[in-house]
Amino acid sequence: MAGASMKDIKLRIKSVESTMQITKAMELVASSKLRHAKERVEKSRPYFEVLHEALTQIAYSNAEFHSPYLTQRTVKRTCYVVIAGDRGLAGGYNSNILKAVAAHADGKEFCVLPVGKRALDYYQRRNVEILTDRFAVAGDLEVSGCFSIADILAKGFLTGEFDEIYVAYTNFVSMLSQQPAVLKLLPLNYDPGAAGSGPRQLTLYEPSSEEVYDAIVPEYLAGIVYGALCESVASELGARRTAMDAASKNAGEMIDSLSLNYNRARQAAITQEITEIVAGAEQ
Repeated sequence: MAGASMKDIKLRIKSVESTMQITKAMELVASSKLRHAKERVEKSRPYFEVLHEALTQIAYSNAEFHSPYLTQRTVKRTCYVVIAGDRGLAGGYNSNILKAVAAHADGKEFCVLPVGKRALDYYQRRNVEILTDRFAVAGDLEVSGCFSIADILAKGFLTGEFDEIYVAYTNFVSMLSQQPAVLKLLPLNYDPGAAGSGPRQLTLYEPSSEEVYDAIVPEYLAGIVYGALCESVASELGARRTAMDAASKNAGEMIDSLSLNYNRARQAAITQEITEIVAGAEQ
């Protein structure tokens, strides 16, 4: 009985050691990729800021300014661009962003444009209307893909397919902190009363400020989606690194506990054998 118990413990120790090797390797891979992802986040932010500044300058430098992207309509249907991961083993990364979208969309009629396999699988299982599944792999999405997403969103908004658009992503705060966020894309906010107040820049736009503005908006949307994607990828890697580090530590503690049980079982087996030998000699 003791021998069988020792064998079971030894097999379990080997199993945990194999798992620990996998989690440690995944932690190292996530750490390596995270450096590049953080650099991409830092590089993507200035692009968004310049576009935002250009849109604001055009809108507020014209006292009488109109654009279909500024039209506030009665919200009948909402579109969510949901950025999640392609794989699991990243702690609560995927579940947190999906829960955030569910809470934000509660009571609304909505459709989704999923980015990432986890988001696509989640909404397919729940029979939620999906605009397209072309962007199912978040890790392969590049700037060109973000422009394609922006084009779909802009056309859908202009044709009245949906009345407002949000992007749901995970904001990378630090290695240990990632916060899900839902950001409004369209319609853009614009206060006509503020356009005529204060000094205005004397900038001439050809063929007109409205046409320039409408041409920049899809670029702006692509910039935001790309920035959100960079933030999400970095957040996923950070969450996976943290989860794998915790898993490796737990595996180490489990191995220590199993080793202690193995040594106790081995000691008990040796003691039992000595007792049997002594008892046999006395007879």
